[in-house]
Amino acid sequence: MRRLSKTVITFLIFGYAFLFTPILFLIINAFSASEIPSIWTSFSLRWFEAVFEDSELTRAALTSLEIACISATGAVILGGLAAFATTNTSSFKGKSFLNTTIIMPIVMPEIIVGFSLLMLFMAIENAFGWPKERGVMTVVIGHIIATMAYVHITIRARLLSFDKSLEEAALNLGAKPFTVFFKIKIPILARSILSGWLLAFTLSLDDLVIASFLTGPGSTTLPILIFSNVRVGVTPAINALATIFILIVALCLIIAFLMMKQSKKPEIN
Repeated sequence: MRRLSKTVITFLIFGYAFLFTPILFLIINAFSASEIPSIWTSFSLRWFEAVFEDSELTRAALTSLEIACISATGAVILGGLAAFATTNTSSFKGKSFLNTTIIMPIVMPEIIVGFSLLMLFMAIENAFGWPKERGVMTVVIGHIIATMAYVHITIRARLLSFDKSLEEAALNLGAKPFTVFFKIKIPILARSILSGWLLAFTLSLDDLVIASFLTGPGSTTLPILIFSNVRVGVTPAINALATIFILIVALCLIIAFLMMKQSKKPEIN
């Protein structure tokens, strides 16, 4: 195995330090007894207790998790179907245009996406009376639209390298298309589907702009709550809650990594 040069190692250390020093700083201050978020005094778990005692903070966190889970699942379903439609079908007029328009939310500013969705929901409400108010459902729809393009790209990239001879062999042996889809394609695409879901989940959990346009009373997400509190002063409880979220995301990534690593192991008969 080729060893890394000292220059490459130096760049790696600098890059990782640049990425993770702010996160490490936040985690350390989450265990501080100080009432100032950026100052360390002594070790304490008081702010972790304060997280669960603050009903507004926990409600916003649970709302963000609910929206992220639902929108990530919806993005995987719609983005996956779009990926299948644009790779498994023969060439047709407008196929390239369709592939381009699906990924437009990626390059379009979020403020435009959020404002256009707000105008759309207002027009639909005036015409049909739905939605009566903005809330979790409208934010979920907005996040699905914003994140399904990422899922589409992830799954489509795997489908383009998919060995279609496996599918053809199964069909020739008498397997039904439904069986081939769930017993051959889905297991092979499992890693890309999981990657797309995690990406959509993270993007939804992190979103502020689109949610600001589409949210309503009683459905405040965590990024909106934190952003609104920055103006009057953030409590160290935010550090503690962010630490909990970091641990949850890290645990999900470790589980996903182990699942992917396990799927790569050859089966021994």
